[in-house]
Amino acid sequence: MSKTNMKFCNSYFLVDPTKASFLDLLLLLFSSNLTSARFIDSPPDTLKGFRRSFASRWILALAIFLQKVLMLLSKPFAFIGQKLTYWLNLLTANGGFFNLILNLMSGKLVKPDKSSATYTSFIGCSDRRIELDEKINVGSIEYKSMLSIMASKISYESKPYITSVVKNTWKMDLVGNYDFYNAFQESKLTQAFVFKTSSTNPDLIVVSFRGTEPFEAADWCTDLDLSWYEMKNVGKVHAGFSRALGLQKDGWPKENISLLHQYAYYTIRQMLRDKLGRNKNLKYILTGHSLGGALAALFPAILAIHGEDELLDKLEGIYTFGQPRVGDEDFGEFMKGVVKKHGIEYERFVYNNDVVPRVPFDDKYLFSYKHYGPCNSFNSLYKGKVH
Repeated sequence: MSKTNMKFCNSYFLVDPTKASFLDLLLLLFSSNLTSARFIDSPPDTLKGFRRSFASRWILALAIFLQKVLMLLSKPFAFIGQKLTYWLNLLTANGGFFNLILNLMSGKLVKPDKSSATYTSFIGCSDRRIELDEKINVGSIEYKSMLSIMASKISYESKPYITSVVKNTWKMDLVGNYDFYNAFQESKLTQAFVFKTSSTNPDLIVVSFRGTEPFEAADWCTDLDLSWYEMKNVGKVHAGFSRALGLQKDGWPKENISLLHQYAYYTIRQMLRDKLGRNKNLKYILTGHSLGGALAALFPAILAIHGEDELLDKLEGIYTFGQPRVGDEDFGEFMKGVVKKHGIEYERFVYNNDVVPRVPFDDKYLFSYKHYGPCNSFNSLYKGKVH
């Protein structure tokens, strides 16, 4: 088993799918001794409960298998996504399939420009709505939820597209469009954008994290990852989401000392400090879909760990859509305390049989991932109820 220098916690469970062969996964089902497994890094005490459970080993083997398959297919997966997205934009640029054929025959084919503000992602092509519902009362939970879901939706788009929608369609002020560094996965960036709702509520800032891209294998691997770190007085927290938000090799230092890289948590926190320092009336909300929802839910937890009470008091709400599980039951209790203390509105929305809110797995022996708080669940006909 590889040894990782864990300066910031003594209890952790880290899985590296790249070090596991398919034979290793098969043997995992028949052997309860994981101390010598080269793809697992965890203190022996942590593995004791794991050894007694075949179900835990089965879940672990399945998760690693799916991640390995995704990694093997990552390039063709991305290629298919690019071609399919281009084809959908080609259809739109030419006014539909029949006009595309006519334009092609007459030599008037319109080719979409990938760098333009009109070129949309696969998600954007499937639903091109970008307008806000002007009938909803500004300041209500419904308004913030509507604003959040639209912000989560366009977070998948290019920077020119986001800029155009925020400024020209919503008539609001774009604060920033960010690409953040991941210290553990240098090839993968965390993305978010921030805007101020100037046209409707001049004292509200929205932070929207980009979620799991449909054809990005690395994003799906993060959702399936079972690795966690246990933080004192907080609980077990998902390792992949922590790394995407800005976890560093030595944990969560109070201040970011790196001069080379921007980390999501530290950059956004400093932006909020600056904005709220100049205007005491400002409030902000956090949102995101899928992976982005996990980051939005984790962000206030790190603020609480760092004692950022002033920033937490300014946080009006967290609105997530299709959010995966972020931590264990202890983490949920910790977050319930944070939400209650600072009067934060936490709304988690789930559509029908969406699989993402059901990962990572909630096996009771080792992983123990749990949601916390109420869930706004909608069936296929968009009829909702609170669980």
